[in-house]
Amino acid sequence: MTIPDTLAGLIGRLGLEQKVAQLGGIALPGLLAPGPKGVPSLDTGRVTELCPHGVGHLSLAWFLGQDADSLRDALARVQQAVREVSPFGIGGLVHLEGVNGFLHAAGEQFPTAWAQAATWDPDLAGQASSVTAAHMRDLGVQLLFAPVMDLSRDPRWGRVHETYGEDPELAARFSVAFVQGVQGVPGQDGDSGLLATGKHFLGFGASEGGLNMATTQLGRRTLVDEYAEPFRRAIAEAGLSVVMNSYNDIDGVPAAANHWLLTALLRDELGFTGMTVSDYDSVAMLRTRYRTAATPGEAAAQALAAGLDVELPHAVNYPDLVAEVTAGRLDEKVIDRAVARVLAAKARTGLIPGFGTPPVRTGRPVRTKAATVRRAIAARGTVLLHNDGTLPLAEERHRVVVTGPAADELRVHFGAYTSVAAAEMPAAIKAVRMGEVPGVDSATFASTDIVTTPLPALQPRFEEMARDLHPGARTVWEALRKTGAEAEYVSLGSFTTEGARPLDARTVDTAVSGADVIVAVVGERTGRVGGNTAGEGRSSVSPSLPGDQEDLVELLAATGKPVITVVVSGRPLLLDRMVRASAAVLLAPLLGEEAGSAIASVLFGGTNPSGKLPATFPRHLGQIPAYHGHRHGSGYDHPAGETYAYVDLADQAPLFAFGHGLSYTAFEVSCAGDAEVGDGMLRAPVRVTNTGAREGETVVQLYGRDEYASVVRPVRRLLDFRRLALSAGESAELVLQAPLERLAYTLPDGRRGCEAGEVTLMAGLSSDDIRCTTTVTVPAVPGTEGQR
Repeated sequence: MTIPDTLAGLIGRLGLEQKVAQLGGIALPGLLAPGPKGVPSLDTGRVTELCPHGVGHLSLAWFLGQDADSLRDALARVQQAVREVSPFGIGGLVHLEGVNGFLHAAGEQFPTAWAQAATWDPDLAGQASSVTAAHMRDLGVQLLFAPVMDLSRDPRWGRVHETYGEDPELAARFSVAFVQGVQGVPGQDGDSGLLATGKHFLGFGASEGGLNMATTQLGRRTLVDEYAEPFRRAIAEAGLSVVMNSYNDIDGVPAAANHWLLTALLRDELGFTGMTVSDYDSVAMLRTRYRTAATPGEAAAQALAAGLDVELPHAVNYPDLVAEVTAGRLDEKVIDRAVARVLAAKARTGLIPGFGTPPVRTGRPVRTKAATVRRAIAARGTVLLHNDGTLPLAEERHRVVVTGPAADELRVHFGAYTSVAAAEMPAAIKAVRMGEVPGVDSATFASTDIVTTPLPALQPRFEEMARDLHPGARTVWEALRKTGAEAEYVSLGSFTTEGARPLDARTVDTAVSGADVIVAVVGERTGRVGGNTAGEGRSSVSPSLPGDQEDLVELLAATGKPVITVVVSGRPLLLDRMVRASAAVLLAPLLGEEAGSAIASVLFGGTNPSGKLPATFPRHLGQIPAYHGHRHGSGYDHPAGETYAYVDLADQAPLFAFGHGLSYTAFEVSCAGDAEVGDGMLRAPVRVTNTGAREGETVVQLYGRDEYASVVRPVRRLLDFRRLALSAGESAELVLQAPLERLAYTLPDGRRGCEAGEVTLMAGLSSDDIRCTTTVTVPAVPGTEGQR
């Protein structure tokens, strides 16, 4: 069959069924058939049976239990079968998650996105995503389902660790770096053969009550000016190719069928020209969850007309688009529009014979680069929250007792979208089917049963699996032993109170009697199955340390010995009790296989901590949501003057502010001249001096505040930041800067712009540690009028 000269010509030669087939696909588990000894085997012959008109997309889903070579071969065989059944030999777009690395047992895993954000070093995120992209290209994957661009301001939500935190600028910078690492820099690199997917559009991390998939109660100005900012920037600066919808509804309209969201905002305002794909089953949820559609055809037509091009993970509703067109309820041109976007993505990734060019990046991933990047993220992403001078420890002067439920566990340091967590799902399903999980009926169980049901009997197995996947990794206890310090481990505390041995002062005092200092490693498990307290679908009414861990730290402190508490978590927790009982507190934000070594290095001073918080830590549950960029008249910070406050909370400030992070040295920040406005830029020169006795790194942050505007503006907005290293006594001068566009917002008449007027610039080491302030007068951004 002759290949048409243009994609438009190709679409014109496809039948209606063939076009609709490009808008859906199949999940690879659907191609599995019973094999020898009950082991499933891949039956590529089922492609023709399931998809006689062609295949748009292929979901790997849980089809991961193989080594890299086997998976590469399997995907090649499936792709060949797809080309044989599809018109003109068109291949299928293979997709897989990759927020923390290639989601496969053979893939390199990195610290979570939240940990990467804690480095305040976007270049590291770009390096990590480039390694992940190399893995995927090598195996035959074309779509990487990451980065997660949601802003997360409610720690009750279980997916905070997948995000880059609470701030639009921080999330935007990391999102741009991630996308460029995957696709290449627009105008400099050719097509890499892999496309990044920004998700979730929009406001998913702002769900009501912190509940997963719940409604989002945000106004359009907040959605457009803050929550859409990472998408706006990734589209403009990195050429983001794919966008995934979110599960929530906004003002009563589900995101999967929201024309304002997917067309008016995403395409008309943000300028997106790529392909949109559904989050798994979100089209079906129009019928089953939101009840805006009564039939599969209605759901499909609502989603497609709104601007959702592709239904994933497999075509359940979109096949009914054929009947919708035939009955005259849907214009076929709407289908053609979506097919054009799908085929454009396929042409870019080399899946259509005669269209596109081979990817410019080839070759196997380099493991040494992955290890270097992983260690750098772990070292720079560890955050020292509190220190009374106890840290760093001296190996030769301290007898250390290490305790806490996270002290000798590797699994606790991994997030939900990692190879460790992915391996647990099929293991849990197998255990249920074998009758090994009390209270779950093997004949009727659903996947949610093993998400919400604690699986204590499987935790040792999960730990063993984590160690098998990462044989070179060390727990905190194992890493401390490697330092040569005089250290002893005692088992105290539990992640759960069910079946745990009750703690009492005498037992704790006896257990740590030989210590000069105590290291308590506490935290929470984050994952998909087994009753984890964080992860997808794992919202919590109070984001606190689970089990008896708070009691443990207080009992340890009551012994009179200094307690250094290491908190392992991928979200802000309520730590007030624990901080008051601790001499020092170190946050390890799901650092993966490098966690133990990174933590030990910080404790003994091999690494001078330099991580900064990507989110605010509230002091009390009632403050949630607490974030630094709240509007004038709201939240905890009121530069304009007096306001109402909580009558039963003595200190209205958060426990730890956005951007907070201590060091073993001290830094001074001062203004190094007048701030300037010119050539469309804000520029603030600052001088930074290491006034301490040892070298170290810090992150200097620039915030801005509109003093007056025609709409209520935030009390501060992050504009720029710079990480720098200085020797003891060394100074450096630098210019923090941002385009005037960073000050833009939605004006009363609906246009986006910036009014002329005064802007206060604030430079410092965190959002609540401002060292120098200046005021500049800015002009209106072109296209806007007036002055306030």
